[in-house]
Amino acid sequence: MRNVDYSPLYRSAVGFDRLFQLLDAAASQDTASGYPPYNIESTDENHYRVEIAVAGFKPDELFIEVNEGVLTVQGRKAANDGPERRYLHRGLAERNFERRFQLADHVIVDGADLADGLLTIALRRELPEQLKPRTIAINVGQTPKIAKKDKAA
Repeated sequence: MRNVDYSPLYRSAVGFDRLFQLLDAAASQDTASGYPPYNIESTDENHYRVEIAVAGFKPDELFIEVNEGVLTVQGRKAANDGPERRYLHRGLAERNFERRFQLADHVIVDGADLADGLLTIALRRELPEQLKPRTIAINVGQTPKIAKKDKAA
């Protein structure tokens, strides 16, 4: 993927710095590795679920962190090679991994569960009250409550 120069947009767009950073980060991510496979699901308008296939990993070999809007999931597999094991075929990956997910503003992690080889991370969008839509009442036939500036002479 080629790099895109956003500098013309910086000259005319104000407050979109984070969007440009997200686009740069998405363009620079290494998409060659598909390990481990994952799903991102929207369960309703404000709830999401990330499922990552982590078969063979124990809870103490998985690490989940949220830092500055980035959800990072790491798997660090303890060495499974020993003199007592002699593989004729080794098809299970059992390799270390790191997956990063950029979270939108106001998305928080509710928790994580590990069952049947799937790590499920629950996410929720929680908008602050000032960002939620609100209805403004219209007063009729009353003195306006809007302050007027005094015209001092």
